[in-house]
Amino acid sequence: MLHKTHYDILGVRDDANYEEIRTSYRSAILDSHPDKLRKTPKTCVPELDNRFLEVQRAWEVLGNSKSRAIYDSELWASRHEFVAAEDVGLEDLMVQSARDEVFELFYQCRCGDFFSIDSSELEEMGYRFLRDGSKISLCMSDADASPSSSVLLSCGSCSLQVRLLIHSESKLKNDPYVI
Repeated sequence: MLHKTHYDILGVRDDANYEEIRTSYRSAILDSHPDKLRKTPKTCVPELDNRFLEVQRAWEVLGNSKSRAIYDSELWASRHEFVAAEDVGLEDLMVQSARDEVFELFYQCRCGDFFSIDSSELEEMGYRFLRDGSKISLCMSDADASPSSSVLLSCGSCSLQVRLLIHSESKLKNDPYVI
């Protein structure tokens, strides 16, 4: 599962100024407000309430210069002090349920469980997948996406983590028996 920062929740860059954060917060809080969303049919209320609370918490931290400075230093430390069990690329991952629009990418941990991320999480980061027959490749879906980035993936059972290295021209292994 992908861990979102407060910046990710509000949809702003880490170096955004106060006005950018405030504008994004106002938009996000209106879009996720439970009263507004309950008027729309077929909504999953607990998920929507969680989104609203995430947005509110992100603003509480990033909207205050002191709490933002503390958060930024903790975020920086977590990004730089981490040592991954190993680095893996998209080409090292296996694809599961590739017939659906959303599919899971996974890598086996030495404990026997798996590190995983689904395609929708990568799409939230600005990447999209292209299919050409049985081949699946990754490309950037918008100008804001970085051509190279990394994501920490946690094992489903143990405390190990791997760093997934993402390159915009990566190709996925697509085992025809897994699809």
